[in-house]
Amino acid sequence: MILSGKVALVTGASKGLGRSMAEALSRAGARCVLVSRDLDLLRVVEEGIRASGGDAVSYECDVRSEASVGALRSQVSELFGKVHILINNAGVNVRKPVTEFTMEEWRRVLDTNLTGAFLMCREFVPLMVGQSYGRIINMTSIMSHVALPHRTAYAASKSGLLGFTKALALELASERITVNGISPGPIATEMNLPIIENPQANQQFVSRIPIGSWGRVEDIGALALYLCSDAAGFITGTDIRIDGGWTAQ
Repeated sequence: MILSGKVALVTGASKGLGRSMAEALSRAGARCVLVSRDLDLLRVVEEGIRASGGDAVSYECDVRSEASVGALRSQVSELFGKVHILINNAGVNVRKPVTEFTMEEWRRVLDTNLTGAFLMCREFVPLMVGQSYGRIINMTSIMSHVALPHRTAYAASKSGLLGFTKALALELASERITVNGISPGPIATEMNLPIIENPQANQQFVSRIPIGSWGRVEDIGALALYLCSDAAGFITGTDIRIDGGWTAQ
């Protein structure tokens, strides 16, 4: 699980799963490019990584914006020249009945969760080819496989991301760049606070998790580290569900 000399770019790295994955890769020796729309929060993560002896740099970027992603590529290319690992983690969710969705809300979810991953791959794959090594992880979701009410936009975006992951894996296989999805289930992140902070909703939700508790963000970091390691070089075009047994029911 050694990533010394590797440059790893993580979107949505300012908190939650993105932060956990960036910290895990850093501990394994990767130089981390932290990306988010909130530069202040990124600085906190960056300082923590540096305090632990790691190397990290922060960039503000809106993955929904073609211009913003293009500018990010120019900055990263100038600083590092190459990228070895790309984790498309930036994501949003809007929970409401489909009849109440506005077009702005629908587009915000699809543009962040799906189009953002496309733009990042389009811009950064050219910095990954020719190395006989590369890792792309797209943060899918158990909503790529099952669904819940009031998640229409989120489920649509994550199902689309899973299809994108499989197609891109075949496209890049000859370059020895693996492309996989991680499908988190009930993980205790900021995105799930509306459920966690509602005692009744939380109790009902946890009762549906076979393992009986929320997952930890550190669990996702450990899985991402494995997928980025040499040990996972033959794993591509698939999706790993880490959900406490939710989708096994």
